[in-house]
Amino acid sequence: MNIIVIGHGMVGHKFIESLLDGGVPGLHITVLCEEPRPAYDRVHLSEFFSGKTADELSLVKPGFFERSDVTLKLNARALDVDRAARTVTLAGGEVLGYDKLVFATGSTPFVPPLPGRDRKDCFVYRTIEDLEAMRECGARSRTGVVIGGGLLGLECAKALRDMGLETHVVEFAPRLMAVQVDDNGARILRARIEGLGVTVHTQKNTLEIVDGEAGTHRMRFADGGALDADMIVFSAGIRPRDELARAGGLAVGARGGIAIDDSCLTSDPDVYAVGECAAWNGTAFGLVAPGYDMARVAARHLAGEAAAFNGADMSTKLKLMGVDVASIGDAHGSTAGSRAYQFTDERKQVYKKIVVSECGKYLLGAVMIGDASEYGTLLQMMLNKIALPEAPEFLILPQADGKARPMLGVDALPDACQICSCNDVSKGVLCEAVSAGATSIGALKSRTGAGSACGGCVPLVTQVMKAEMKKQGLAVNNHVCEHFPHTRQELYHIVKAGKIRTFAALLAQHGSGLGCDICKPMAANILASTWNDFVLAPVHASLQDSNDYFLGNIQKDGTYSVVPRMPGGEVTADGLIAVGQVAKKYGLYTKITGGQRVDLFGARVDQLPLIWEELIAAGFESGHAYGKSLRTVKSCVGSTWCRYGVDDSLAFAIRLENRYKGLRTPHKIKFGVSGCTRECAEAQGKDVGLIATEAGWNLYVCGNGGMKPRHAELIASGLDEQTVVRYVDRFLMFYVRTADRLQRTSVWRDNLEGGLAYLQDVVLDDKLGIAAELEADMQHVVDTYACEWKSAVSDPETRKRFRHFVNSDQPDQNVVFMPERGQIRPATVEERKRVIPIAVQQSA
Repeated sequence: MNIIVIGHGMVGHKFIESLLDGGVPGLHITVLCEEPRPAYDRVHLSEFFSGKTADELSLVKPGFFERSDVTLKLNARALDVDRAARTVTLAGGEVLGYDKLVFATGSTPFVPPLPGRDRKDCFVYRTIEDLEAMRECGARSRTGVVIGGGLLGLECAKALRDMGLETHVVEFAPRLMAVQVDDNGARILRARIEGLGVTVHTQKNTLEIVDGEAGTHRMRFADGGALDADMIVFSAGIRPRDELARAGGLAVGARGGIAIDDSCLTSDPDVYAVGECAAWNGTAFGLVAPGYDMARVAARHLAGEAAAFNGADMSTKLKLMGVDVASIGDAHGSTAGSRAYQFTDERKQVYKKIVVSECGKYLLGAVMIGDASEYGTLLQMMLNKIALPEAPEFLILPQADGKARPMLGVDALPDACQICSCNDVSKGVLCEAVSAGATSIGALKSRTGAGSACGGCVPLVTQVMKAEMKKQGLAVNNHVCEHFPHTRQELYHIVKAGKIRTFAALLAQHGSGLGCDICKPMAANILASTWNDFVLAPVHASLQDSNDYFLGNIQKDGTYSVVPRMPGGEVTADGLIAVGQVAKKYGLYTKITGGQRVDLFGARVDQLPLIWEELIAAGFESGHAYGKSLRTVKSCVGSTWCRYGVDDSLAFAIRLENRYKGLRTPHKIKFGVSGCTRECAEAQGKDVGLIATEAGWNLYVCGNGGMKPRHAELIASGLDEQTVVRYVDRFLMFYVRTADRLQRTSVWRDNLEGGLAYLQDVVLDDKLGIAAELEADMQHVVDTYACEWKSAVSDPETRKRFRHFVNSDQPDQNVVFMPERGQIRPATVEERKRVIPIAVQQSA
């Protein structure tokens, strides 16, 4: 059987590979490649400007075309298809016969029909030859413009920037990436890209291109504006290359593209079409994954096997100019009854949105800009209709609020779940490959193809690999990040044993590179747990996350909360008056928290030192509500007031809070101390809980409220106060030493080999012989305690960081409040537009 494939791009080559893998006897494939080189990776085409060669981009393995059953013809453009005669005529006059014909002609860049589009130094962004011409032009140019702000346009903008050009993006639509992201996401994306030095022009209709004054060209816009540039690149979308099929009488879609059925057959039973040139149910797919799926279906059908193309998920995750951008499913919420949850961090320029079904049980879509770390979890939830948690918003909310983010464990995925859509690799296939010895990402890519195309699935592939390796008892690489070949536990011991006191020293001696947003705050946490130095000292400040950097929890409107420590929940009348006066003076919202504290909301960053100065003068200390540390010790009034009280829970709670305040831990911790078994302090839902009995104190550990509640476990009973303190010292320092990054005590306990019995052996019976060392470490923290806010307001250099603008002392004028129940709350977006807000903040 003679098969002719017209086109040798990524999809055309995937079809050839799939057909040859099928082992069908008696085949001869002739490949007509219009370009001077065989198939290469167009997904990573922009890397050509970062130094990657054409050979490195090639998809063809050495020796692939040295076999007798495949013939590759380069620079071979097909001019005519005669379906009656079953022949293809080439531009050079050669006529080839076929039994089966496959169109893999791809697409062509859309160039708007405007005067001047064919001027010298105007390009399209499609082939390596295009890129070579652009590179030559870039060497003699100063400015470059990309017409088109979609996926390809932004990839092209990266290429121009990599060439060192002053780069502009001109987009007809009112926002970038209009197909994939919504208005809010596009706003954050634009800010990100402009922050990288690229100027973005939206809602610009280019009328013509003429001679420029400050550059080779001048683009004239319909609004009267103009833009000069030395190089112009058109990247305004693609159109299916269906002209040869049209001329041959094949049916085409209403919007272009060669019409195909579920088997990828055209209106001629001997002709197939795959990739961007094809239209299934009237839809053309512009991503590589659907094209690869078509290629596999066509190859199997041609080999006589049952196969069907049933459409494709158009979800995508990529890094545009270093910015994470991801879109999943119904990102715009067009499904009837759907609801959306959104999170925006304008300081970090991060935007996330999920769209859920009307019933709230299933994920329909998502958008992520600036941070797409949840992409793998959300994509699998959407594709496999995995039930959402009760509060789905916590899938995208940051963990800085202390709530553990619900994640989808790979064990929850069925073996049939598709992990890599580009190469159609399931979880089951990955697990089989790991069992066969593929225990590195490189080996897994080579064996299964997963992650070898767009690369978006690599994080999930890694999770599957590690989970399967763990099941098989194999060693798993748990390095914290690319900069440190160690676990968090190992880094703790390195810091402790090596007496390392700065991140720079740790990186120089045991790491590489510059560090990242994973290892920096983690190292800061370890250093604070070990040495208890001031977290805003110059050598530590740049390592902290946003909350620790400003010693306060940042809220949705950019203001901060203030939580003064009230040990055991006890506060004097004078203390309450002082807190009330501060709240009134600065116009703050006040609320009693579940941990028996007074929360003050709505403080601007420039007001924080002033507020804390007054609170400290009134006798208060930092409540560490912003830190991975002891937050609160909740207490009842115990035997002091309550007729049921067995012991003085309030006094003991105050003693415990004053001992452990300031201790930095892998995650936040909370205590509860109840004076009797009626449990008014809810001690059995805390990281450390104590309940008074006639025989003494019962000690509970590793409880947790939040998204995934866990009942605390009784580790010891009938204890006196001195023994309680000794055991809690050991427990907390053992947790600090051995927990993973951002791991709650409840999760740590669930992952602890040997379970509660092992924990009792270590804490109560000193099985490891480290009890004295753990107690000494805790005593060092206690002895070196200093209120962080007192240190901050006392140091003029530290106080300088508490201002909204780097180069100005002006406050943030965007902080707007509305009245509610006699207090304030942040104004909504709509309220900002239509209501005059109340003036609640004093300049102070």
